Amino acid sequence: MATHPGRLTAPERPERPAPDAPASYALRAEQVVRRYGDRVVLHGIDLALEPGEFVALLGRSGSGKSTFLRAVAGLDDGVAGSGLLDVTERVSLSFQDSRLLPWARVADNVALGLTGPGPRARSVTALAEVGLAGRERAWPHELSGGEQQRAALARALVREPELLLADEPFGALDALTRIKMHALLRELYERHRPAVLLVTHDVDEAVELADRVLVLDEGRIAVDLAVELPAPRTRRDPRFQNLRDTLLAALGVAGRATATDGPDLTKTKEPR
Repeated sequence: MATHPGRLTAPERPERPAPDAPASYALRAEQVVRRYGDRVVLHGIDLALEPGEFVALLGRSGSGKSTFLRAVAGLDDGVAGSGLLDVTERVSLSFQDSRLLPWARVADNVALGLTGPGPRARSVTALAEVGLAGRERAWPHELSGGEQQRAALARALVREPELLLADEPFGALDALTRIKMHALLRELYERHRPAVLLVTHDVDEAVELADRVLVLDEGRIAVDLAVELPAPRTRRDPRFQNLRDTLLAALGVAGRATATDGPDLTKTKEPR
């Protein structure tokens, strides 16, 4: 586990497992606070993710989702707290934009920064896992949007992370491609079993993918809901609809929204 230095204090830190013992969590946060001047964005977040746990984080724009994700990733030096922020050593990030380097071929993008034996071979294997076998020497601009996100997912998973942080990785994709990417992510998750913290505005996406859904409201976790539905999950399942309605209500969206009810109300995204 790695504690981000210089930002959080842990005056009464609990004992850690012995070096050869498995960690009891992939992420543990206690009283994480983020202020921008007089404005408090995170109001003392407490959260723990166990190894292999898939958690989705919902919330309206400005609720602090991406701020918390940046804190977990160690990208925000302005985070403070009276507790601690411990994160497993092996962390990968995936963003809404694929962030592929345009001057590097796809396999080189996936292998970027890899250490250890055979980075090129590992990159090729990872690309095959996401359905991009034979595209190793393509340039990023030669890939479709969905293919670029597949390459970005390969780059994240080739490092065998213990924690995958995903900030709206499918938000820029069309509906059909997004459905395919949902299936791919869940398949890869079952195969590699990292802990996952997925930030999304899409309620259906959260219920379909995650085993636990949180709602962040004004910098606080307002809902922590287990999703105990068998796979494959279908939106026609009444239990799916009930979870969906509960989360929509927590997000301030009234009424049941289904495919036949008119506009899709499951996406809470607003202009940033």
